[in-house]
Amino acid sequence: MADYLLYATERYALPILRPLADALIDDGHRVSALLVRGASGAALHSSVPSVDIRTAVALRPRAVFSAANDVPGFLSGAKVQLFHGFNVEKRSDGRGHFRIRGLFDLYCTQGPATTEPFRKLAAKHRHFAVVETGWPKLDPLFRPRDPAAEALRAPAGDRPVVMFASTFTERLSAAPHLFEAIAAEVARGERYWLLTLHPKCAPVWFERYRDLAGANACFFETEQLIAAQRAADVLVADTTSVVSEFVVQRKPVVTFRNRSPKPHMIDFDDAADLPAQLVRAFAPDPALQQAIDAYANAIHPHRDGRSSQRVVAATEALLRGELGALRRKPFKGWLRSLQLRRELGYWGPGG
Repeated sequence: MADYLLYATERYALPILRPLADALIDDGHRVSALLVRGASGAALHSSVPSVDIRTAVALRPRAVFSAANDVPGFLSGAKVQLFHGFNVEKRSDGRGHFRIRGLFDLYCTQGPATTEPFRKLAAKHRHFAVVETGWPKLDPLFRPRDPAAEALRAPAGDRPVVMFASTFTERLSAAPHLFEAIAAEVARGERYWLLTLHPKCAPVWFERYRDLAGANACFFETEQLIAAQRAADVLVADTTSVVSEFVVQRKPVVTFRNRSPKPHMIDFDDAADLPAQLVRAFAPDPALQQAIDAYANAIHPHRDGRSSQRVVAATEALLRGELGALRRKPFKGWLRSLQLRRELGYWGPGG
């Protein structure tokens, strides 16, 4: 029986790590969680204890799975990057999704759209391996049943269900611009609304959107995001990575001023047009559905709900040396680990 460690810095990482925790526990392994910064104080899994940094070091885990941009390099074991979202082109490749920080031994990619760029980067840097596994967060989307999703949808009755989600990035957020239009749709009651905001959104918008809850809408927290995506028929959003997660189900998305609109999105820039865009989303034409299907296949073709098991298998292959010899990590990785020691308040010996 081996020890494994799950690492998160924000609450939105918890739904990514929970399916992986299930897979590891099902295999008979001991699993602990190191939850810091914005994830501090959260509960990841009923069977996974949260530990502090000293305990995490003492565990000498076989592998550390990170759903964050970084991972403490002074921890023992293979460092595995799971990603905290899809590439939604909020930033340039050098600053965003494809930034190499010199910390990870293995990148578990979500689909061809990310696998090929990371394989090219691996060939260039040679200090990490890449395996396409799919994303653990989406495993619950493809299970036979999801009681949490059924509970969220139940108040809708026979009505169609719309989900609204927004990024926290102020210049990209739809929350301020669409509030009145969404409030009018909720009041009309033709459809049932599932409403959420990124945890870092301004408190004023949390208050206003929560006030819409009632017979025609509910507000849900980040931890219920996957269940809500499964419950909804259509998504209204902006440049949030939830757009890509939702499309993986082959469902339509309506985006407000998306930073990089694509054929699979129904993008618009005037809040008054929301009703018309919803009509289109609930009856997608063949061209739109084809674009949705093609994008879903590019970013996450895995629909068996077993991405977590593939992550574990890839990690074991790395540890057995089956993914090839890796170079030593670059200096910038060592420097970031030093910064993490300071942030986490740990100056003892590392693995």
